[in-house]
Amino acid sequence: MKVEFFGVRGSVPSPGSDTSYYGGNTSCVLVSSGCGQQVILDSGTGIIGLGERLIKNNNDISILLTHNHWDHIQGFPFFKPIYQPNRLISVFAGQVDSDDKSAIAEQMSGSRFPVKFSQLPADIKLDTETTAEPMFNLGSFDIKTKLLNHPDGGTAYVIENNDMKLAYVTDNELSPPYQVKTTLEEWASFIHGADLLIHDAQFIDEDLPEKHGWGHSTIRQVAELAVAAKVKSLALISHDPFRKDKELQRLEKTIQEQFSEHLSIFCAREGSIIDLGDS
Repeated sequence: MKVEFFGVRGSVPSPGSDTSYYGGNTSCVLVSSGCGQQVILDSGTGIIGLGERLIKNNNDISILLTHNHWDHIQGFPFFKPIYQPNRLISVFAGQVDSDDKSAIAEQMSGSRFPVKFSQLPADIKLDTETTAEPMFNLGSFDIKTKLLNHPDGGTAYVIENNDMKLAYVTDNELSPPYQVKTTLEEWASFIHGADLLIHDAQFIDEDLPEKHGWGHSTIRQVAELAVAAKVKSLALISHDPFRKDKELQRLEKTIQEQFSEHLSIFCAREGSIIDLGDS
C-alpha cells in the first residue's frame, strides 16, 4: 500500500509562509493498493489538489469520511471529479451521533453554496450505513471500523491489503471527560501491529486542561498508545492550525528523541508519500 498526504491540518485551513513546510490544508489522505485501487480518507481542503490529479482518468472513486466537522468535508464542493458527467463516486459517511450523516451533500444546499448537490453531473452514491459494520470490503481493501471519541461522533478505520495494515484515527480523544466510546485497551487492540498509524495529535500537554473535552489527543498520549500497540510507524496529523512550522519541528524532534527506540514517529507533511511495502 502507498499512502499520500494531501491535507494534514486540523480545524481550519491555515495557508501562509509559517505553515508551508507541513502544509495548511485540512484532512485528506489517499491510499493506493499495489494493483492500483484507491480509497480517499476524508474530504478536507486537501482533496481539492487530489481532484486535479483524479480528473485525468475516469476510475471510480471511493471516499471514507470519519465525521462531518467542516475540516473533514469542506473540500468536497471544490473536488473537480464531482463535476464530471457520470463519474461514479461513492461516499461512505462516518457514524456520527446525530441524523445528519449526509452533511457532505447538505453543505451544497440552501444559501451555503451556489451549485446545489442535486445539480452535480457525477453519479454520486452516498452510503450512510456501511461504516456502521465492524468490517467490510472495498475491492481488495479489508476495512475495520471503530467509533471515535469525539464531539458528535465519527468512525476510525483500519485498512488491510497484501499483509499491510494502515490505521486512520482522527479526530480522537484518547482520555475524554465525556462518555468513552472506545477505550484505550480497545484502541490498542484495534491498531495493534499496524505498519502505519495516522492519529490525531492536535494538542500538546500544555493545552490541557483548558481543551480537555474538545475531541483531540496530545502528541505524548498518541506516542504512548502507539508503543503499547506495537505500531511500526506513527504519523501525527490534524496539526493545530495556529501551530507554526518551527514549533511543529521542535515538537517533532522532541517526541522522536523520546520514542525513537520504540517506533518511527513523525509529523505528517502535505505532499509526503509513504510506501508501506518498504516498511
